Amino acid sequence: MTRSMTAFAALNTNLGETEVKWEIRSVNSRYLEMHFRLPENYRCLESQLRELLRQQLTRGKVEVSLRLNDGQSNASLCVDHVLVESLLAAISQVESHMPTSTALSPVDLLRWPGVLTQQETNKATDSQLIESFTKALQHLSEGRLREGEKLNEIIQQRIDAIAKILEELRKELPQILKRQETLLKERIQRLVTEADPARIEQETALLIQKADVEEELDRLEVHIGEVERILEQNEPIGRRLDFLMQELNREANTLSSKSISLFSTQAAIDLKVLIEQMREQIQNIE
Repeated sequence: MTRSMTAFAALNTNLGETEVKWEIRSVNSRYLEMHFRLPENYRCLESQLRELLRQQLTRGKVEVSLRLNDGQSNASLCVDHVLVESLLAAISQVESHMPTSTALSPVDLLRWPGVLTQQETNKATDSQLIESFTKALQHLSEGRLREGEKLNEIIQQRIDAIAKILEELRKELPQILKRQETLLKERIQRLVTEADPARIEQETALLIQKADVEEELDRLEVHIGEVERILEQNEPIGRRLDFLMQELNREANTLSSKSISLFSTQAAIDLKVLIEQMREQIQNIE
């Protein structure tokens, strides 16, 4: 099944008195890149979150953010009086060695780390946060799958268009080669009036053989058949598809270089356009 690397998922839930909001963004990348924005008190969860991501995703640049509202805007503030007394005693000792007294306001004391705290509320536990993240990650995976199904349809449309061009080119190819053979013989005869007819036939056959693109058409059909087969596989397929796009483009370039008619030239151009359109979409596939 085709999965896109581009998706977004958000999950809002209440865990106890804590409002939790997860956001996960994913865009295309050659490898799996993970970036986390977590509250300082929950940085310890990052290793577990990384492992959960690795179990679900193989490629993509993923950004994860967690926002918490503990409902403490109206909570009462607590002052650590023991710490305040220790600070005052330390300040008094320092002032005894200074030439002038240092003016210290109560606000300066309250700014000291650990002096001012809030009363604890019923916060979300680590296991609850992990569980809610798992749900958000599931939503992301479902979004990547939906997007991948759309990409699959787009690529299949291009494959059908390529198959149609190849079919038309195969039907037209014998006539193209026949017309080219006739033109070559006429040109050679005009240039060399006393040439050996057998030699003219031989040289013409060699030129026509070089212009024959049956092998290129065969390889193009094999490649698009392989693309269709890979699209049905339930595993990461983006890199394999990208390689096949290179092979398809190589054959289309060869077809263009061997073109001997306006019809085949236009067919080669149309093929390269369709292949490039597929390649752009495949850049988003996991």
